[in-house]
Amino acid sequence: MAAVKSQELIQQLLVAEKQADEIIANAKKNRLTKLKQAREKADEELKDFREKEEAKFQKEMGVKASLDPNESLKGTTRQEIAKVISDYETNKGRCIEFVVGKVLDVATSLSSTQKQALQTNTV
Repeated sequence: MAAVKSQELIQQLLVAEKQADEIIANAKKNRLTKLKQAREKADEELKDFREKEEAKFQKEMGVKASLDPNESLKGTTRQEIAKVISDYETNKGRCIEFVVGKVLDVATSLSSTQKQALQTNTV
């Protein structure tokens, strides 16, 4: 009787082990299926994103291609020239005062080295 009962228990364990293997196999299969679905969805979203960005890029490039690059450069050049002229007008007075001040600020005395050179007639 004990042998029969142990046989039943062994059979139950084998059945339970088989069911556990099936559950694990199903879980792995479901995991792979979900991974595949997630990858497909990500690929689809990426494709949509690329299409939108490509359309946006083409639109911007179309606008830029239709514009004359020389015209844009001319506008920038005009702004830079206006800035230089403005800077000139702003700083002109101070610059003149600085240069004139330096020209008129001449030392009227001789240094000791200059006096010694004059006395020894080395100049």
